[in-house]
Amino acid sequence: MFAEAANNWDLERLYRDLAEAKHKCAPRARKGLTEREKLYLRGLLCGYSPAEMARKLLQSPKGVEVYVCKTLYQYFKSMPDVPNEKVGNWRNINNFLEGAGYKSQTKSSVKSKLNYSLPLEPLVKILNVGFEETNGNTISIDINIRLAFPSDAESQRTEDMGESDRTIK
Repeated sequence: MFAEAANNWDLERLYRDLAEAKHKCAPRARKGLTEREKLYLRGLLCGYSPAEMARKLLQSPKGVEVYVCKTLYQYFKSMPDVPNEKVGNWRNINNFLEGAGYKSQTKSSVKSKLNYSLPLEPLVKILNVGFEETNGNTISIDINIRLAFPSDAESQRTEDMGESDRTIK
């Protein structure tokens, strides 16, 4: 769950740095982040409050809140790249981590560039179809097709039309 966090955040580096912070806070604790800690971290990075995560995961809101406070918040406070300010609230975590350089721009910017460079729905018009039989064993089919790539404004207009209004002549 909360896999969309990987689109905007450098999760591997964040997991590694939080694991180091965890070791500072609790040297006897298990090395690395647990799967539950990673899950809750991804939820926070997606903008979910502990109560919202609990609803999605069918867990106790108070239980998730206590767990996050006793684990992730403590690790977060120990990270060297994060300002030494009071965590105070789950909403602050994204801002601090973004300021510390954990937010990645590459995946989302590449995706948005692709979305803008590719047409939503190219228009296809068959201009001419010709059949020709040659020497009895071969049939030749010639198809003349015109592709029209509409501008953004035209794509939006076509997208807003109902299915019955879309016809190709």
